[in-house]
Amino acid sequence: MSDPSAQVSLADVEAAREVLRGTSVLTPMEESRWLTALCGDPVWLKCENLQRCGSFKIRGAYVRISRLTADERARGVVAASAGNHAQGVALAASLIGIRSTVFMPEGAPIPKEKATRGYGAEVVFHGRYLEETLTAARAYAEETGAVLIHPFDHVDIVAGQGTLGLEVLEQVPDVRTVVIPAGGGGLLAGCAIAIKEARPDVRVVGVQAAGAAAYPDSLEAGRPVQLTSMKTMADGIAVGLPGDVPFAAVRDHVDEIVTVSEESLSRALLALVERAKQVVEPAGAAAVAALLDHPERWEGPTVAVLSGGNIDPLLLGKVIGHGMAAAGRYLNLHVTIPDSPGGLATLLGELAELGTNVLEVAHERISPQLHLDEVEVHVQLETRGAPHAERVLDRLRERGYRVVG
Repeated sequence: MSDPSAQVSLADVEAAREVLRGTSVLTPMEESRWLTALCGDPVWLKCENLQRCGSFKIRGAYVRISRLTADERARGVVAASAGNHAQGVALAASLIGIRSTVFMPEGAPIPKEKATRGYGAEVVFHGRYLEETLTAARAYAEETGAVLIHPFDHVDIVAGQGTLGLEVLEQVPDVRTVVIPAGGGGLLAGCAIAIKEARPDVRVVGVQAAGAAAYPDSLEAGRPVQLTSMKTMADGIAVGLPGDVPFAAVRDHVDEIVTVSEESLSRALLALVERAKQVVEPAGAAAVAALLDHPERWEGPTVAVLSGGNIDPLLLGKVIGHGMAAAGRYLNLHVTIPDSPGGLATLLGELAELGTNVLEVAHERISPQLHLDEVEVHVQLETRGAPHAERVLDRLRERGYRVVG
């Protein structure tokens, strides 16, 4: 168990950076012209999706494992993770030369599982949620003597993750706002400590998925509070209970916690692929989702942290499709047309003139809402965005079509 009174200082984060030299990489800080234009002040992307193992997790995992005693190393380590911490622990243990066992929730992304095995860990599936998986990992630690490497609730983990905050201050010296995805809070806590102790004038904002936002209620209650349910595609930040160590740091150093919807996460992920050429997982897109939701509220220069890029290609395809729909790029219409020769051709001609790409067409002839001489056509279209989609709807209605979209 973590010590609720344990605290992390800027000196701890600076010491962690020395431990990480030669292990973690200094990830790029990319200026984002499209987000800058949208927000009105400079926006930078901290591309931690390009870190070793594809996320920030190697930072904390390596610091924690490197400080184990010889006896602890001989017993090996165990961890619980949906994937990113799993990879960080597996690689860190491999680099240090000790055994690792990782418990993962059922349904964890296949690429994360394969990568974890590839780094040398034994993988065990247990439970649907991280809290259940953690319980199994703790039981394994008690039975075998392996050292539990908690994904976020330990001073070494928080200090290691905080090294990213030091890099932010060095790469964008005039930064005014830093926006950071948050699940259990290790990354947010560590970065907030590093940033606020060095630059108290910088605003630090944490972002959670609305369907898995444990921090707002916990901060209101003054203690970590367990969520009763969670539902989000952002498995990397789907944590139902904040840790004691990060909770205290978030409470004392973070200015605000905001939440983002699944639609916002999808739009942000799509925008990052299209505009920034950055592949991220849904959790890694959370900071950009917050910027897109309220572009006017961020005092710049703003740094948005892309915390991870480990996404299943199948999920990536689904999320891109969802993001295109959320951005108005896909339009699903039910159009009533005359049941006569040329009726469908006329509709498709109108859609072609409007510059849409027809992806799918289906007929519905039997419905209590239809007259005998009518047919309902379900059309899925690709548009150039929300304004174009509105023009399509307006034109069809002008032509006398009954449209539901």
